[in-house]
Amino acid sequence: MRTWIALLFAVSTFAAEPLVTRDVFYTEAKDKLQALDVHAPAQGEKHPVIVWIHGGGWKKGDKVSLQQKPQALVEKGFVLVSLNYRFISAVTLKDMMGDLAKGVRWVRDHVAEHRGDPERLVIMGHSAGAHLAALLCTDDRYLKAAGVPMNCLKGCVPIDVSAYDIPKRLKDGGDTPAVSYTSVFGESEAQQREFSPVTYVAKDKGIPPFLLLHVASRDSTKTQAHWLASKLHEIGVAARVVAAEGKTHGTISTELGGKDDPPTLELWKFLNEVTPRS
Repeated sequence: MRTWIALLFAVSTFAAEPLVTRDVFYTEAKDKLQALDVHAPAQGEKHPVIVWIHGGGWKKGDKVSLQQKPQALVEKGFVLVSLNYRFISAVTLKDMMGDLAKGVRWVRDHVAEHRGDPERLVIMGHSAGAHLAALLCTDDRYLKAAGVPMNCLKGCVPIDVSAYDIPKRLKDGGDTPAVSYTSVFGESEAQQREFSPVTYVAKDKGIPPFLLLHVASRDSTKTQAHWLASKLHEIGVAARVVAAEGKTHGTISTELGGKDDPPTLELWKFLNEVTPRS
């Protein structure tokens, strides 16, 4: 009887409106592009944490563009932290990655104050944010520089991007003009490889499991997702690729969190695997 009462209490708690803390600066600069928002359950503690990186072609975007994700994730017992970061060409990609790593460091240091577990982080992102999420979870230099251990990362969920191996993407072609990549990553293959997540896939680095979501009808994101997954499999890291039927590049993100939404159901399954409840 008490078990059922506890379960009903937990469900009603997580179904409540998220507790939202907005515009927290994660650096001393007090820059709105180095700020984050926290969406947390009203009760409980040590909830697993989703760190969300928005898209926008590495040149625009905002942490508030979340649609139904906060309510859906909080109802499932997650804390959601959405990061802003500076853009090309005001800063370099290294600076951008440094921003994100510092944001994750803030999460490590402070998310317990928002009922989160700093030892159970999942990095997610859409479009350009998917590339940045994958790079953050493979190129460990940025988190190490920020004092964040890789072993606190329990999963990575990049959503619909074709920039996991930039030289390969430019060679293969796709529905996005090449200049969209060269204007960000440079013209030389060496520059492009420096910011390609596949470059950093190696054993014994603490790379977490991946769930790679992509629009089924986009050949370029399909090819890139399977290519990264194959490299992760080679070093023994779990990686699952899911094609989202009937989605566009926009709706695969905007509809995430919806009831009976197929990519969302795959997300819940993955999160249950990588952040199991005690």
